Amino acid sequence: MTKFLPLIAILALSGCATSEKMYLNNGEQGLAIDCSGEANSWAACYEKAEASCAGTGYQIVGTDGTPALKESDKTLGADVGNFKNRSVVVVCK
Repeated sequence: MTKFLPLIAILALSGCATSEKMYLNNGEQGLAIDCSGEANSWAACYEKAEASCAGTGYQIVGTDGTPALKESDKTLGADVGNFKNRSVVVVCK
C-alpha cells in the first residue's frame, strides 16, 4: 500500500480539464468544461475549449467558479487548502 501512496498523490494533484456535451436552452449544442482543483487554472479551461472545438474557435456562454479570497482571509499570503471550482460553458463557432 505504501508503494501506491506517491502515485495516488501525483494523480490527485495532476488535474485535467474534462468536457461534456450539453444543450443550451435555445437548443444549441455546447460544451460544459470543468477544470476544478488546485492543479488547474482558468487557462486549462480555455485550452480545453480550444482543443475541443478543433481550432474553429469558441464563444463563452457562461462561467462559474470559487471567488478569490480577500488578502485578510489568506494564510501567510497564500490561499491554502481551499478547493477551487471552475467551469465554463462554451459554444464552438
